[in-house]
Amino acid sequence: MVRKKKADALQGTIDLLVLKTLSRGPEHGYGIASHIQQASNDVLRVEEGSLYPALHRMEQVGWIAAEWQVTENNRRARLYRLTRAGQKHLELEQEKWDLVTKAVGKILRFA
Repeated sequence: MVRKKKADALQGTIDLLVLKTLSRGPEHGYGIASHIQQASNDVLRVEEGSLYPALHRMEQVGWIAAEWQVTENNRRARLYRLTRAGQKHLELEQEKWDLVTKAVGKILRFA
């Protein structure tokens, strides 16, 4: 029997956080990581070793698009933006996340 490999929960969480961040507008990798850290009051940190492979994977599946641009500091940076497919995926993943967190909350309250 061949089993499908389940996506790692952390990987799915990184995807959700990155897609949600990009729903605010285009951003470079450092800006994405900074937003996640600031918005979570320094609870969540996405390290480069996790962020850039996730960005590359999401670009390959078409959820985000990227292009090189020059920043205000006159440095080249890859700017990422959410695609229509990425917006649809974000909506689906947010619904799933809401269901899971509500279910976990119920268990924690009644177990």
